Amino acid sequence: MDEYLLIESQGPWGGPGAERFVDDAVRLRAAGHDVVLLLIENGVTAALAGAGPTGPADAPGRGLRGLLDGGGRVWADAFSLTHRALVPDQLLPGVVPVEMDEVAARLLAPGTRGVWH
Repeated sequence: MDEYLLIESQGPWGGPGAERFVDDAVRLRAAGHDVVLLLIENGVTAALAGAGPTGPADAPGRGLRGLLDGGGRVWADAFSLTHRALVPDQLLPGVVPVEMDEVAARLLAPGTRGVWH
């Protein structure tokens, strides 16, 4: 199966495209693909517990919670978190802060497909 590194830079208030992109990650994982969703820039706000106008990040079976529960991984860019005064304790359980060297290694790994939104 393919490996995907999906990169989301918009937060929950960035419009419906961000939520659909996360749901695409859930569908890819459900189809058996290895999926890492990287949240960067304002996208890291989606990883806050109860994020979004309707709370899609922690809705069962969808959003970030659905991806994590389905065996996908969610990474949050440590630099973006710091610049928004966010700390790991504020994130949904299972969301992992990462540095860019980890992201680069994943992106350059053979067989990884990178998709940026």
